[in-house]
Amino acid sequence: MKQGKTLQALGEELQRQRAARKDFLADTRSLQMTTNGNASLLYMTVGKEQKEFKVGELAHQQIASRLQIPYRYYQKMQREFPDLLDENVNGWFDQNPERRMIRTLDGHVRAFLSDRYRRLDNLELCAAVLPVIQNMKGSSIESCDVTERHMYLKVVNKKMKAEVAVGDIVQAGFVISNSEVGLGSLRVEPLIFRLVCKNGLICKDYSQKRYHVGRQAAASEDDAYELYSDETLRQDDKAFFMKVQDTVRCAVDEAKFMLTVDAMKRSMHIPLEHDPVKEVEVLADRFPLNQGERGNILRQLFLGKDLSRYGLVNAVTAASKFCDSYERATDLERMGGELLALPIPSNMQPKSLEQRRVPKDITSRIPQMQVIP
Repeated sequence: MKQGKTLQALGEELQRQRAARKDFLADTRSLQMTTNGNASLLYMTVGKEQKEFKVGELAHQQIASRLQIPYRYYQKMQREFPDLLDENVNGWFDQNPERRMIRTLDGHVRAFLSDRYRRLDNLELCAAVLPVIQNMKGSSIESCDVTERHMYLKVVNKKMKAEVAVGDIVQAGFVISNSEVGLGSLRVEPLIFRLVCKNGLICKDYSQKRYHVGRQAAASEDDAYELYSDETLRQDDKAFFMKVQDTVRCAVDEAKFMLTVDAMKRSMHIPLEHDPVKEVEVLADRFPLNQGERGNILRQLFLGKDLSRYGLVNAVTAASKFCDSYERATDLERMGGELLALPIPSNMQPKSLEQRRVPKDITSRIPQMQVIP
């Protein structure tokens, strides 16, 4: 499992972001975008003041999506004809006016969202769930981080464990993730932590979600105005986070944990359909993997010496440690869970341990991939 920040460092960063962030509700007619090179600025009229923000990559994607401009064409205009991009964006802002929530941080537009978007922020989420985690006997935060897109808390319960094979012990846990920028719901997902290699696998099944959808923000005569948390919102959030606390208390369920362990045991007897190199190529057809990730998965598959589905799952989760970003590492941990949940092929016959071992001559084929040592 890739390590991110310490819990203290996470708390300090969330406090810093709270002080630096600003949220606005704006009529798109009060917005103006100008692009110079690959940098875009969004100007917003707030009362008698004009504010200026740099536009982040995610905000660009959300603006393009909302205006129904294909993003590849949007990027082409940004690179080759920035005046045309500004003409398109500003023209549609005026032609189809609507209110949007603009979330900013450190002078950047980080999200361009619906006025019904419910702000469920990371600091309040931590304040709600950390006391619950501390009261769960045997539980501790194994890894945590906040990225531009999500915050993650990965919790392991050391008291709930099982043996997949002799000496191969796994522990139950869960992942809490949240996005402040409109990339999905607040999620609580089961986690399996494998002690022999310190890998984490995020299970596809049994996850709980709570969505960032609320009441439409109250109308105002101003073109744009800054949003604050009022007492009504605080009361709504309090009720909401009480439900999240209940979800977290039930996140480590022994029955569901044992079902996942049983699936892991079954996967040990499902042979791979192809040789390791071909198997990683097939995997890349199913999931988006860059060349370096393919090489790392192949290397981990070789080191694990197990040509079963279980071996492939472990290779994927082990490769997550070599990802540059915490976000991408978590994607690979979820990918391992999706592989585990795949149905058993009807034509598959169980293989013996010896048949599942990696052939010795595979080492000559590994250098064909880009492998991070």
